[in-house]
Amino acid sequence: MLIFEYEGMGEISPAPPAALVLGGFDGLHLGHRQLLFEARKSGFPILMTTMFGGKGKALFTREERREIFARAGVSFLCEADLGGTLRKTPAEAFAKKFFSHFDIRAVYCGEDFRFGRDALGTPALLKAIAPCPVFVHRTVGYLAEESGRTQKFSASACKNFLRAGDLPRLNACLYTDDFFGGAYFVQGTVEHGRMVGRSYGFPTLNLSVAEEKLLPPDGVYGGLCATPKGNFPTIVNIGARPTFGVDEKKIEAFLDGFSGDLYGAAVRVYPTEFFRPICKFSSAEELKAQLERDIARLRAR
Repeated sequence: MLIFEYEGMGEISPAPPAALVLGGFDGLHLGHRQLLFEARKSGFPILMTTMFGGKGKALFTREERREIFARAGVSFLCEADLGGTLRKTPAEAFAKKFFSHFDIRAVYCGEDFRFGRDALGTPALLKAIAPCPVFVHRTVGYLAEESGRTQKFSASACKNFLRAGDLPRLNACLYTDDFFGGAYFVQGTVEHGRMVGRSYGFPTLNLSVAEEKLLPPDGVYGGLCATPKGNFPTIVNIGARPTFGVDEKKIEAFLDGFSGDLYGAAVRVYPTEFFRPICKFSSAEELKAQLERDIARLRAR
């Protein structure tokens, strides 16, 4: 997958024909999947946009999105920073930049896609200026249990599920070709910790995570971890470690069945089910007994 920045976008020579898929794309949910499905039918390589610098934290970081889009078969990725010149770029100039730098043969976007200065760009404008067909797709929706009404798939809806700790509903909204291609994950680099877990038989990975990343509520989760040495069932602690007097919010993961060293490695942790809140235990032995119960629950899934 070739990656470009919108502000410094250069021409590809010779420019291969491509299908342009436009949107913010903070990851891929099921509404996005429909756009990709249609774009693939064109038979052309896919050029996709993704935008950073919006309000609040991101469902997926820049590096995580690259992983997701590559798995989804995107050939070219254009990364745009909303905090740069993009907000001041007139809508027509924004769109024409793609047409001048790439051999665009078809454009795909959702009916609610807006772009350019003051969000004045619309699908109708795209149809007026594009040198190729523009396909506008109706927003795909899901039935909201709380209201009984259909709501559209959106990054905002996904973030709300995550903030509520409802990982099953979040994952049900995300793009799914296979589990590792479609579930919420946290990518981080394994760093040295205090090695307290080793002392009572539960060595953990300590992860450094990008500040922009939106995390689930503090708690203990069951899930999976993808590492350079394989994939493992995992218990994930997100938050403080009050038993040992550590108030700093961290991510720790115990990989069931793993032994070895992953320091400095990039891993992806997939918390999929909330197990329990973080508790302060009276001793390491009491914590160990609870972790043994957590592992039994993990293995029974």
